[in-house]
Amino acid sequence: MILLCVRWYSRYRLSYRNLAELMEERGLNICPSTIYRWVQHYGPEIQKKVSCFLKSTNSSWYLDETYIKVKGVLPPYNSSMNRLVNR
Repeated sequence: MILLCVRWYSRYRLSYRNLAELMEERGLNICPSTIYRWVQHYGPEIQKKVSCFLKSTNSSWYLDETYIKVKGVLPPYNSSMNRLVNR
């Protein structure tokens, strides 16, 4: 359960109180400060062991873009686009 709490905190950024409530739903009464201590103790160790399996990301990000070429008049079925272009 310790690893599960540390993993959920690291992966999903849940608060310690949320994790304590999730554990309480599973029948474990755990104080949020206990989960905090687990994260502080086991978090760096888990990070070291997992980092070799994680895919490194590039520092540049690309956003998909949509280009519309307008030659003459837009098709009549796209009236909302006609209003934007005619402004």
